[in-house]
Amino acid sequence: MMGMTPESAKYFQQVARHWDALRRGYFGEQVREAAIKKAYLRPEMAVADIGAGTGFMAAGLAPLVRRVYVVDGSPAMLEVARENLQNFDNIEFHESDGMNLPFPEESLDAVFANMYLHHCFDPLAAIREMVRVLRPGGRLVITDMDRHPFAWLKEEMADTWQGFERSQLREWFQQSDLVNIIVDCTGQSCCAESSNPTLALDESQDREANISVFVATGVRRAAVQQAVAESYGALARQQGGCCCHAGEGNCNCESPSEDCNCASTQNGCSCGGGCCGGVTEGVDVAIEPQGYTSEELASAPEEAVEISLGCGNPLALADLKAGEVVLDIGSGGGLDSFLAAQKVGEMGRVIGIDMTPAMLERARAAANRRGITNVEFREGFAEELPVGDRTVDVVISNCVINLTEDKGKAFFEAARVLKPGGRLEISDVVLSGAIPLDWRDDMTGWAECVTGALPEQEYLDLISQAGFVDIKARRSASAGRLGDVSVYSAIISARKPAEGAFPALTSCGCNG
Repeated sequence: MMGMTPESAKYFQQVARHWDALRRGYFGEQVREAAIKKAYLRPEMAVADIGAGTGFMAAGLAPLVRRVYVVDGSPAMLEVARENLQNFDNIEFHESDGMNLPFPEESLDAVFANMYLHHCFDPLAAIREMVRVLRPGGRLVITDMDRHPFAWLKEEMADTWQGFERSQLREWFQQSDLVNIIVDCTGQSCCAESSNPTLALDESQDREANISVFVATGVRRAAVQQAVAESYGALARQQGGCCCHAGEGNCNCESPSEDCNCASTQNGCSCGGGCCGGVTEGVDVAIEPQGYTSEELASAPEEAVEISLGCGNPLALADLKAGEVVLDIGSGGGLDSFLAAQKVGEMGRVIGIDMTPAMLERARAAANRRGITNVEFREGFAEELPVGDRTVDVVISNCVINLTEDKGKAFFEAARVLKPGGRLEISDVVLSGAIPLDWRDDMTGWAECVTGALPEQEYLDLISQAGFVDIKARRSASAGRLGDVSVYSAIISARKPAEGAFPALTSCGCNG
């Protein structure tokens, strides 16, 4: 049942009536709180609790979402769950095998599995089945035990696995096509003591188990890359870029595009709402390039300034030095690359990476016209940087990471190419909370730097997962609201440790 062994199914059938008391001795509410915190739930969501047991996780979910589906393979456990959850009217119960969930493909906004995976005979298959029922952009949230040496748990509690290595969970999530993967600590341990008296005589085994509990999250891919690339390619092919200029005291537009809406900003004129072009109808968001001095804009090639699609100035706090190598992820028309080239000088070098051939063509042409020789532009993606390991001093990016679907992988790539002690300097759009579901799948909104943005804390967590330390975030400016969520830009700084360690992939010694 539930993808479990017969021994596990038998065990839960026997302990169902005592499980709530047993569970309180093993782990507490902090595990549930950690899972919910990482899920970024919204009241319009429908979620499932797989291997729900007597309803521990579902009791925390029901007040927060529209619908909770409680799924377990043990009739006895489900009977107790119905009693425990009888005061909620938004819960539906299913007796079902976890390898064949009773939901259509892409039908749920989040799936939870608490202390379920270590009872599955095939954890990867169980994960893939849970991912199957997630909508694009939906989250999988798994809480379970770190790898441990207590073999007696297999005998006394019918465990199939002695916990898991966090690197293994990350690999299984990647194989299941999840993105933005986070494997973190709940802050609590699972505690148990063997009831077998013979273990007291065996000095090779410890009768008391204290095992740290992790929370692993991942997001089902939505396949947005083509839509984003097409949008930016169209912008790059516009004559004169964004086409706005000042005339008779006002900003005017000379482009034939219907989306060219000029507006006055602190830096002059802006077209189409600034970052990434126009803004989807019904969304109260306007993201503007900001943070550049008039001297900086005057020193850069005019065609690069015209098509600046950023949301801040990632160089403002980068403290670039002569001779450094700088990588600009999503270089676009090249504004930040050209400004960085001035700061690092002839002995330094700047590499601009962009996925859009039309943008690269514009940037290269601008460099040739100005005779700028310490900048080169390469075609590539943030998730697969065409740059060697440990070759870069500083990685910068301006309103681009939010356009990538797997932001976590982009940060791992940034860490890979940085030298030990190297710096990460990013300006990007983030959110105050989870994006409303009505906007999550909007492809136009993705290209406009809005619906692909993450809650600020999740964004920072992904940077930490890649091994960065000394992470600092400074809110740059508010861009408006998306439903009940604030949208704003932030400048984020971080550093790769000198030893190049990636502590997020190991257990963290939690205490209960």
